[in-house]
Amino acid sequence: MRGGGPDCQVFTAKGAGVRRQTPAKTTRLNADGEPLDKAVTAFLTERDLAPSSHRVYVFTLARLTDHLGPDTPVDQVTPRVLAEFMDERYSHLAPATWNRVVATLGSLFAYTTRQGWTATSPAVGLERHRHRLDRQAHARSRAIPAGELAAFLTAKHPLRDKTFWWLLYESAARAGEVLALDVTDLDVAHRRAVVTGKGGRAELIGWETRTARLLPRHLAGRKQGPLFLTDLAPAPARQPARADLDPASGHARLSYRRAADLFHTATGGWTLHQLRHSRLTHLAEAGVQLPILMAKSRHTSLTSLAVYAQPTFDAVAAATAALDPDRRH
Repeated sequence: MRGGGPDCQVFTAKGAGVRRQTPAKTTRLNADGEPLDKAVTAFLTERDLAPSSHRVYVFTLARLTDHLGPDTPVDQVTPRVLAEFMDERYSHLAPATWNRVVATLGSLFAYTTRQGWTATSPAVGLERHRHRLDRQAHARSRAIPAGELAAFLTAKHPLRDKTFWWLLYESAARAGEVLALDVTDLDVAHRRAVVTGKGGRAELIGWETRTARLLPRHLAGRKQGPLFLTDLAPAPARQPARADLDPASGHARLSYRRAADLFHTATGGWTLHQLRHSRLTHLAEAGVQLPILMAKSRHTSLTSLAVYAQPTFDAVAAATAALDPDRRH
């Protein structure tokens, strides 16, 4: 038997054949430390994640890389740096979503520590948030900042899901109302549709340019059947009602439970109702008057509307700053 250094190859005679032993795989450190973007890429490559979970990780870690810089050595990322990142980028999040981001960072830096790229995980000191029980605070937490929501919605997503999310946001409709739509309910030319609202009333919803551009691609020539369909046809033993089947493909109407799960997973914790709530909030922030908001939301009282359309502190600060005669330009 022939020996040597740690990278040697060992050969052992066994009868007439030769058996080769390969050394265990080792991770090598860069001389100046492992760059953050390469560490993130290695982490995402080795993690066995479902496609939807992978998108959530990519979204969060892309923000971290953009915030700190792709060439930042991971061993220079400190608990204080991560805390500042969370405060700057995620301070508005509801507790459940905040905790999901913290868990993502914890997974990344646990991996870098195992690789020897960091001595300890800088994410250990990140605090998880407790759920608040105050109703008004809970209601406010449901409004997603316009910039963050736009960044998510304009990113790459499956066509069906992207069309559904944009339609929910632009129409400020309830998810159940939109999922109940059939293709024949649409007035594509006038960007509107009739939904069955609360109390069984027939009500109009409307959408804008993003949805108008996506709908023809999503429909792909379909003239009938449910507007949003499942990815796969149902099993023979679980056939839905005829009205919930697409006659051409045999696929069923997308269920609320499945749609909610897809959005929750893709966003890291947001809910479908947040799209309605956020749209009304963003319109209020833009100065749209209450009568228009009532027509958009289809609420019948100002009291009900007030819970949904409350401008964020940042929006109020921006509006008042614009009226400050002494502010610097």
